[in-house]
Amino acid sequence: MRVGAAALGAAGIEAPLREVRLLLGAALGWRRERLLVDDQVEIDTALFAAWLKRRAGREPLALIVGRREFWSMEFEVSADTLIPRPDSESLIEAALEMFPDRGRVARVLDLGTGTGCLLLAALSEFAGAFGVGVDRAAGTARLAARNAARLGFGGRSAFVVGDWADALAGRFDLVLSNPPYIETADIAGLMPEVASFEPASALDGGADGLDCYRVIVAALPRLLAPGGIAVLELGIGQAQPVRALGHISGLGAKTRLDLSGVARALIFKKSDE
Repeated sequence: MRVGAAALGAAGIEAPLREVRLLLGAALGWRRERLLVDDQVEIDTALFAAWLKRRAGREPLALIVGRREFWSMEFEVSADTLIPRPDSESLIEAALEMFPDRGRVARVLDLGTGTGCLLLAALSEFAGAFGVGVDRAAGTARLAARNAARLGFGGRSAFVVGDWADALAGRFDLVLSNPPYIETADIAGLMPEVASFEPASALDGGADGLDCYRVIVAALPRLLAPGGIAVLELGIGQAQPVRALGHISGLGAKTRLDLSGVARALIFKKSDE
């Protein structure tokens, strides 16, 4: 662990001892807590060395071990998907606040589902709901379906390949989305873990970062059931322009802050409801 932490620290990785513990625990199939108790272990040193080299090359830990936790559930991840982030849990928290009566939500839609983390987190809270996840990439939709099956939501969810909501005709009580929102010119300057390893299709929001919001927000009036809401994740500084798009579409909006006080999401509903 000392050698590994030194290598990761030299590569510019923050909290290198924590990271090497997570790598070692994954290689052993242990939880990190056990490493604090057992200081002598047998390990596949070749595997651990290979993983350590990949992490020192700034490959995200989640891609190395193939999984990431979100909403207290473990999700399979791949190089074709955005890695779930704690900030995105703000969307689920917002949905729960808006629907104190959990039985009010019968149909959930996740646009740009990726790993399926938002949809499946919502289904874990709204026990009577059925969910649909849409993604442009067939491989990504299959990965989300695997996560659903493994987590016990296979019978309450469906994953389809499509261009946002173009193929959908139904209405939903809850619409969730974490769309690409990084300005194209800013992607190259992101931290290496993101710029070099996460798919550009999940990051690139066009010249002003708003391309995907224009499409999604315009579709919300026909997607929302009476009394329904949509919760969209935001990039920093995007609350006002995305709110303006909602106004054009006849939608009222409420801002949701994350734990850092950043405007992380907008909650949309039809203005006449």
